[in-house]
Amino acid sequence: MIKYKLICKKCNLDFDSWFASSKEYDKLKKKKFLNCHRCNSNQIEKTLMTPRLLNKSKLSNEKIERLNKIKDNIKEYQKYIKNNFEYVGENFAYEARSIHYNNKKKDKGIYGTASNDEMKELLEEGIDAEMIPWIEDKSN
Repeated sequence: MIKYKLICKKCNLDFDSWFASSKEYDKLKKKKFLNCHRCNSNQIEKTLMTPRLLNKSKLSNEKIERLNKIKDNIKEYQKYIKNNFEYVGENFAYEARSIHYNNKKKDKGIYGTASNDEMKELLEEGIDAEMIPWIEDKSN
């Protein structure tokens, strides 16, 4: 489900509406099934939306504790990865291909940075790679 902020170009009414997907919105718009509930115009457009960010002042203590636990788990995974894998930086896709195609044996697995497109290409080539969330240490 996706929520869009919409505006009627005829009467300037803005309102929110839920759609199954962005394609569903496009399909309804094309068929002129979207209309203003004030003036019945079908001149409806999406407006700019801001992402919904977590506001810690509005979160319950229980939710904050759950978020902190998730953050701690991610940091534990990161610690394990740093101690047991070789960091290859921006060369992750190149190194992964080198290992895969050249049967290059490594003492350790590798980790590093790759774009979404590079990850997609690796997976299409049959190279097993995963993306994980990474939290930068801001204490330094």
